[in-house]
Amino acid sequence: MKLILRYVKPFIPLVALALLLLFAQTILELNLPNYMSSIVNVGIVQSGISNAAPEVMDADMMDMTLRFVDGAEEASVKNAYTWVDAGKAAGKTLKTYPVLATQGAYVRNKTDKESLAALNTAVSKAYFILNMSLGGADFSKMTSDEVLAQAATVSEDAIAGARAMAEEAVPSFMSSVAITLTKGIHTAMGGNVPKSQQGYILKIGGIMLLFSLMSGLCTVGNGFCGARVSAGIGKKLRHDIYTKVTSFSSEDVDAFSTATLITRSTNDVQQVQMVAMMGIRMVFMAPLYAVGGIVMALRKCANMSWIVAIAVVLLLALQVVTFKLVVPKFKIMQKLTDRLNLVARESLTGMLVIRAFGNEKLEEERFDIANKDITETGLFVQRTMATLNPIENFMLSAVTLLIIWVGGHLVAKFYMPVGDMMAYMQYVMQIIMAFLMIAQMFIMLPRALVAAGRVEEVLQREPTIRNRDNLKKLPGRAKGHIEFDHVSFKYGDAESNVLEDINLDIQPGQTVAFIGSTGSGKSTLINLVPRFYDVTEGCIRLDGVDIRDLDFHELRNNIGYVPQKGVLFSGDVATNMSLGKEDATDEEMYRAIQTAQAGDFINEENNGLSIAIAQGGENVSGGQKQRLSIARALIKNPPIFIFDDSFSALDFRTDAALRKALYATTENATVLMVAQRVSTIMNADQIFVLEEGKIVGHGTHRELLESCEAYREIAESQLSKEELA
Repeated sequence: MKLILRYVKPFIPLVALALLLLFAQTILELNLPNYMSSIVNVGIVQSGISNAAPEVMDADMMDMTLRFVDGAEEASVKNAYTWVDAGKAAGKTLKTYPVLATQGAYVRNKTDKESLAALNTAVSKAYFILNMSLGGADFSKMTSDEVLAQAATVSEDAIAGARAMAEEAVPSFMSSVAITLTKGIHTAMGGNVPKSQQGYILKIGGIMLLFSLMSGLCTVGNGFCGARVSAGIGKKLRHDIYTKVTSFSSEDVDAFSTATLITRSTNDVQQVQMVAMMGIRMVFMAPLYAVGGIVMALRKCANMSWIVAIAVVLLLALQVVTFKLVVPKFKIMQKLTDRLNLVARESLTGMLVIRAFGNEKLEEERFDIANKDITETGLFVQRTMATLNPIENFMLSAVTLLIIWVGGHLVAKFYMPVGDMMAYMQYVMQIIMAFLMIAQMFIMLPRALVAAGRVEEVLQREPTIRNRDNLKKLPGRAKGHIEFDHVSFKYGDAESNVLEDINLDIQPGQTVAFIGSTGSGKSTLINLVPRFYDVTEGCIRLDGVDIRDLDFHELRNNIGYVPQKGVLFSGDVATNMSLGKEDATDEEMYRAIQTAQAGDFINEENNGLSIAIAQGGENVSGGQKQRLSIARALIKNPPIFIFDDSFSALDFRTDAALRKALYATTENATVLMVAQRVSTIMNADQIFVLEEGKIVGHGTHRELLESCEAYREIAESQLSKEELA
């Protein structure tokens, strides 16, 4: 996983920006329920009046207020207001309360939040005492003059009794009673309460709209950053996997298999990408939401904290159970995906063989088994997740109902404003959603970790064949002198050698052929020269230099290699030819094509270089593929040619014409040739006969007929006595 994390380093600025936007978004969204609570509590219930202490009041109302205020708080209430003569009030205050133009009044001073809260408490208590002294009068149906008149009739004994009741009353209930009277006081001073209420709702609503827009922009920005990061990581991972795989030897590829390498560079990288994109948002957002939501919910009402605790415990238990059920299946799914790709790839590649043997049913059954296995595993995961969703929805609904039921009782007893209950409900929903996001990440992360581990296996594998530290260089173009010095070779952890103590001395310009029964090690031997495999024992030297001391590029640049199975790539003839020589001219291409005897279907007059080649060369025959592969090697004009049974698909006439044309082209080059046909190698300078990985004979064709029984048996099985002579 550490290796994968390195791919995040180039994107740290984008990740940091995404986290900053995420933090801002969380703060904005956590404040929205607070503002919604203010609209309900203040804007609707309190008619837009947020403070129990009136903004302005006349002298009579001030005297009445001071009468009901506790003695200890009387001075602070007096100090909180300033007498303003008629017409002397500030412009905004005068506009809000027009009576001040003709009448003096007490105007509340601007103060800090702490002092204002203390003032509201004192005034709320005073107006509650007044209300209780009047037997619970309904201030909403009384004018301020009527309140003053009735207050004058209250006895000190009634005030003392009401004061005792105030000590046990709920502060929010006292504030509610006081604000009803404050509303009447503002109206008496010329204040337009409905207009103020509308202004308050529009103001808070505007702030909420602004916060929502800013939150939306943060979401878009965060999504953009996440997409850029994930796409960048995916691009770099695919590039590095491809680069790594191209450096693998055949042994390394066999260790993984082609199917799993394709899966790891596509499906597994996609899993890592998806988590990179979602993780930036969810991994960091969920804890912020959870912690922030819990803090805000407790600030609103600590009495219902047990509801949050129950919801969190149940969610965590549900997530742990789901985690234990689902995570082990992800490892299985990735392996089953490899298997499905392998079966599909083999079936499609070998479709002609399958049809020829009438095995379509067998292959369908084979594919169905692989498909069924991955389907059943996928269904288990999906069913588990499908079961999880209704359980989570039920929990959400149950928690909502519980909050309404408990909160309703608290609201009825004035322990909690209705707006706070609504805000609390939203905070709990945010907390639950945060834990649901965590649950989703618990499901996604393990699968991504499995995928990341599989990708990491490829990236961390050191190729079994690689350049040494202190490389040597050839003085120039290779001469083509190849030596095998006590070379032995075995595949991987095999117990026995495929080649045993091979000693060869191939001079520049020689044509050397290798022949033998199937499995004798012919192809393995010549594949050691371009270092497709490295020798197990001994060494191979090119112009006196151990090929392991040469750079891959330099070594292979001196070799023209034609595999047994002609390999063509999608595109056209010209693009395939240019693999041999990137800057080859059309003339050079046609010359190589003519030498390879491919001119019969690559017609120069009709611009045959533009003939389309399908994927894998499926639209040309086996013989045509071999001839184009030979032409591709010829256009390179290297000092060494390797033909790995590259004439097997050619008819005898084409084979003979090709060998004759090749002789003139390769007369100064060293040619290593594997062949099954004796007629193909009869004119070679040296022929080596292999049996079970050992050289059992060498010499010219005539020498071997006399000295090597194995060669004579092969020759006599293919040629008549007249041809042998």
